[in-house]
Amino acid sequence: MTGAVAVLEPPVALAELSTDLPYEPGSASRARQLVQAALTGWGLGDLVDDAVLVVSELVTNAAKTGCRLEMTLRIIRLTAASVRISVTDGCRVLPVRIEADDGDVSGRGVDLVHKLTRGQWGAVPEPFGKTVHADLRLGRKP
Repeated sequence: MTGAVAVLEPPVALAELSTDLPYEPGSASRARQLVQAALTGWGLGDLVDDAVLVVSELVTNAAKTGCRLEMTLRIIRLTAASVRISVTDGCRVLPVRIEADDGDVSGRGVDLVHKLTRGQWGAVPEPFGKTVHADLRLGRKP
């Protein structure tokens, strides 16, 4: 496992959006819409493409657990040039970054998040699940 578990102090947000989403396939689409709207509204439109890929992976992984009725999506503007996307779900199993083979049909999501965030992601165990977060910053393209 590479850099997946990190205990971090809660960020001080310049702006924040939080919503609960059901454990169903349509939640990834709703999450992408929310991320796009938030980042565009905050003047961080250059992060939208990477952010919608990241949130799709985080929400899809959470939805696969089906551990609770809802997951919580948070979009946090950390600085004028950076944002944190986090998803809290009811499953305590932490994500693991693996290198998928060419023939594998799944297993690339966490690696994609790692590459898009340049390693700025992690998972924090919670009393009744976990929070997986990913940080994106303007001017930092893989």
